[in-house]
Amino acid sequence: MDIYNKQESNVRSYSNSFPVVFSSAKGCWLKTENGDRYIDFLAGAGSLNYGHNNAIFKKALIEYIESDGVTHGLDMHTEAKSAFLTALRNHIFEPRNLDYKVQFTGPTGTNAVEAAMKLARKVTGRANIVTFTNGFHGCTYGALAATGNQHHRGGSGMPLAGTSRLPYEGYAGVDSLLLLETMLNDNSSGLDKPAAVLLETLQGEGGLNVASNEWLQRLSKICKDNGVLVIVDDIQAGCGRTGTFFSFEPSGIKPDMVTLSKSIGGYGLPMALVLMKPELDKWAPGEHNGTFRGNNHAFVTATKAIESYWANDDFEKHIAERSQQVKKVIDRSLKRHSSLFVRAKGRGMMQGIECKDGDLASAISRCCFEKGMIIETAGPNDEVVKFFCPLTISESELEQGLHIFEQAAEYVAQTATRKAS
Repeated sequence: MDIYNKQESNVRSYSNSFPVVFSSAKGCWLKTENGDRYIDFLAGAGSLNYGHNNAIFKKALIEYIESDGVTHGLDMHTEAKSAFLTALRNHIFEPRNLDYKVQFTGPTGTNAVEAAMKLARKVTGRANIVTFTNGFHGCTYGALAATGNQHHRGGSGMPLAGTSRLPYEGYAGVDSLLLLETMLNDNSSGLDKPAAVLLETLQGEGGLNVASNEWLQRLSKICKDNGVLVIVDDIQAGCGRTGTFFSFEPSGIKPDMVTLSKSIGGYGLPMALVLMKPELDKWAPGEHNGTFRGNNHAFVTATKAIESYWANDDFEKHIAERSQQVKKVIDRSLKRHSSLFVRAKGRGMMQGIECKDGDLASAISRCCFEKGMIIETAGPNDEVVKFFCPLTISESELEQGLHIFEQAAEYVAQTATRKAS
């Protein structure tokens, strides 16, 4: 550990919670240099929906590398890019009756959010963007202005501007959409007419808060009636995490733009996209630039991910079954440990359980780690234990992880009882 403490910046975070040295990984398992195994309920914060070192993707990637396939090509045409765009169109867009053009941005999610915000402003000629409480969109300045978390905002070192924040559904009992609609139609509301509304349909870092289909439909209609674009940030909730490829599918809305990153590359390789309705593609060539726009290795594994898991509905059925497995344990835990837990959060394989405070959630996470599982917390006070394993996990492996969680909850509950007495 000495090399990390001496040479790596204090900005690192996950390694503080899980202070071991990992040497290999497969599926939903991580192995340390000492040979200890941990079941992974973090999955690279959602960048490993298809598991570690997926055999299908690995084979395709090795073959591509060994054939001297293009590694880096700026935004030039390559066979790997063509195959990815074709798979995306044939297996994702067309079956869902979606018509999007694809922009390859810099390789992380915040790059995609920055590009989407910038394009919305360019297209509409307006600067303001409406965002929501507890939203998380990244840590570069534009995306950070849209992010609610004060810990991240506090690192900016300068004022964060260009956004107006409204309550997310259920926040403080406020009907934020009535408020938005009223303010958009009141010349004295003080709300500068926005270029776009930016939101997660299921807030990840904000605590697994879910927007209802009805709320999303109302929001979409208000925006359409007022000439405001809708940008859905599906960076964490997309690529099957909530049960469907896009998190917004159950609502029936069709956002003007969608941002994707994390698991879109399939193998954990960095790639980020902005999907936009064709009429919004007002960029001049090179106007939004970057050396690493697209990643040919990620194109290869992303293509395999789409072709292998999204050509039919088998994977969605698997996700639904595993989601019910998680839900049963959460529901059982709520009944068994009312002294610890408040309510269930999230949906699909993006579920969690809210603890009465962040200390309890952290204690459960630590106990899980001691028993051989990696699991993190979320929410404004880190009060939500977040179940985020690879979507490809088997029934028996998921059962192992859920059993560890239940053991940890039991231990923390008993410890809290002893302290209270």
